[in-house]
Amino acid sequence: MASLRLDPRKTALVLIDLQQGVVGRPLAPRSGPDVIRNAARLVARFRAAGSTVVLVRVAFHPDARDILAVPADVPAPFNASSLPPNWSELVPDIGPEPGDLVITKRQWGAFYGTELDLQMRRRGVQTIVLGGISTNIGVESTARSAYEHGYAQVLVEDAMASNSSEAHDFAVKTIFPRIGNVRSTDEVLSALT
Repeated sequence: MASLRLDPRKTALVLIDLQQGVVGRPLAPRSGPDVIRNAARLVARFRAAGSTVVLVRVAFHPDARDILAVPADVPAPFNASSLPPNWSELVPDIGPEPGDLVITKRQWGAFYGTELDLQMRRRGVQTIVLGGISTNIGVESTARSAYEHGYAQVLVEDAMASNSSEAHDFAVKTIFPRIGNVRSTDEVLSALT
């Protein structure tokens, strides 16, 4: 495993879907509060270092007509028109704070249909440190797109969770090592110099 050094001026922390309607769901291999604890440590350190902090949430128009509705064997597990009012609010432990970027997405990945790539490039970001929920859906979709956009990536394994340990482990052990560096929160904190 190669040593890791992160330049705070060229690195952004991007956290996916750490919002009220997501973190309380049953998750594995760790709970939502466990993911939030590690994410909060990352957010505090990245802000102190002057790095870009991006908080991504998924939200839909009240009429729910902006939700993807394609034929699928396993449809989305919720009805967006009946979500509670605070469903898309970010958890207070991570922000937002002044200077953070808040990106609202309408699908799994944070790049398509948003200004994420534009904001990263205008800030000179070359490396994205990625975490959030769900490992194999929002995080993986964003990671794959970041790879295709040419960003270096660090995927923070213990700042992620999924609906099952198997789904989480498949992404972390099979997909992520091919498109970036998989590290722990402690390793990332040590690497941000």
